[in-house]
Amino acid sequence: MDPSRHADNRGFIESILRKIPGFKGYLEKDYRRESDQLARNYISDKLQSSKTDLDKIMRQQLNNGLLNALPEGERLKAKIDKVSSRIKGDVQGYSGFFDFVKVDENLLDDVYEHDIALAGEAENFADGMAMMVTKGGTAEQVFSEMIDAIDALEAEYNKRGEMLEGLDGS
Repeated sequence: MDPSRHADNRGFIESILRKIPGFKGYLEKDYRRESDQLARNYISDKLQSSKTDLDKIMRQQLNNGLLNALPEGERLKAKIDKVSSRIKGDVQGYSGFFDFVKVDENLLDDVYEHDIALAGEAENFADGMAMMVTKGGTAEQVFSEMIDAIDALEAEYNKRGEMLEGLDGS
């Protein structure tokens, strides 16, 4: 979510507070933190929603007596849960108004752009899982492809963490 969209919901008191020197920057960073959390929640929720289709595939396998792929399906489900929980649960990733370390706004913008790309990847992952329900091929192939996809998404999320390390002055 775009931090500037939070401006649409600002009240009269906040409009006055924004005139206080330094307070505007604090509010903007606070909005960025809020947007950071909203973006990560969105990504996490997209990943969680993909488990509905995974459950369908696993149910199809079970109903057809094809039990060999089920452990791999459970492995995929566990990876989705792990990545989703990590994304949703990570702390907000940059210093606030009262912190000693100031944020490099350009780097923060890069992180924001990276988050947009991650949201797209999460959408692609969920869409891919939905397509796997109707796609031909064995469940083993489906699960293997989706494990590769969630691993790639996790690797991109790790890059986000590396970017955020640059925000704390290290």
